Amino acid sequence: MTDNNILVDVEDLKVHFPVYGGVFSRKVAAVKAVDGITFSVGKHETIGLVGESGCGKTTVGRAMINILRHMSPDVEIYGHIRYQFKEGPIDFAQISPRGTRPYRARVQMIFQDPYASLNPRMTVAQIISEPLRIHTSMKQSEMKERVGWLMDKVGLSPEQTYRYPHEFSGGQRQRVGIARALATNPELIICDEPVSALDVSIQAQVINLMMDLQDEFNLSYLFIAHDLSIVEHISVKIAVMYLGNIVEFGLSKDIFFKPRHPYSRALISAVPLPDPSIKKTERILLKGDVPTPLHKPSGCPFRTRCWLVEPSCAERMPDLDEHAPGHFVACPIVKE
Repeated sequence: MTDNNILVDVEDLKVHFPVYGGVFSRKVAAVKAVDGITFSVGKHETIGLVGESGCGKTTVGRAMINILRHMSPDVEIYGHIRYQFKEGPIDFAQISPRGTRPYRARVQMIFQDPYASLNPRMTVAQIISEPLRIHTSMKQSEMKERVGWLMDKVGLSPEQTYRYPHEFSGGQRQRVGIARALATNPELIICDEPVSALDVSIQAQVINLMMDLQDEFNLSYLFIAHDLSIVEHISVKIAVMYLGNIVEFGLSKDIFFKPRHPYSRALISAVPLPDPSIKKTERILLKGDVPTPLHKPSGCPFRTRCWLVEPSCAERMPDLDEHAPGHFVACPIVKE
């Protein structure tokens, strides 16, 4: 992918949360939530980010929109998150949350919980128009027209704009969240497990809606989830995360049908098949628990649960090497 087609380039991103202790409350350790990952999202492209709970997926998304310093002022962020805007490259990792405000309208987020992400004291019209009030100079009549248009785009009636969130179902609330994210015509939307709190029947509707909106508005998505079947359906490429590191990256069809890293193979083997006549590959059961990011194992973080482990795995974190064209794996043993 050429530089002209890249929207955001994440390079060696590290996010550490300090742990304080002792009489004088000094820093005694750090939770390495994200420990040096590199990837890029192209224009009109969907990148899937998958992994177990606690692997750092959501932290990556929050770092990319630069809200972590609001949530945890002591957070330590290293590396680069370069957005290729028309005015030139802007590095969100190197500027304050206040400094990102002129560019905030171009990067939006859909949150995981549609029940908690909407203010219960605001009507739907107020929720969707809030980004417009902050980032644009629209008149009240223009905002009202824009809100009605967005409601129609996400499959809701414009007459419902004066209702409150508690009057909607979970799927409808998530559609409101999508409308809010679309309000400022963003270039990138970070989707933090947007369908995990919804019923299976509603998940397909929301996913199909997001794909239609991507084609219509020329959007890019970073789609964060733990359900590989959903990610494979919507994504062009998939990055598999484990304990703060990307262990495999490639085209979604290659990751889903030809996984190479032992952890990716274990994840794929756990995906249920809807057709009982299809013979499923043998389930890979991982032994032990996921180590804590506070005390990560030396070398490869997956070595404590890997059935291919060798003594050399404890020496250093494997590089993300290209094992096949466009298919990167952080495991030299698999390549050998």
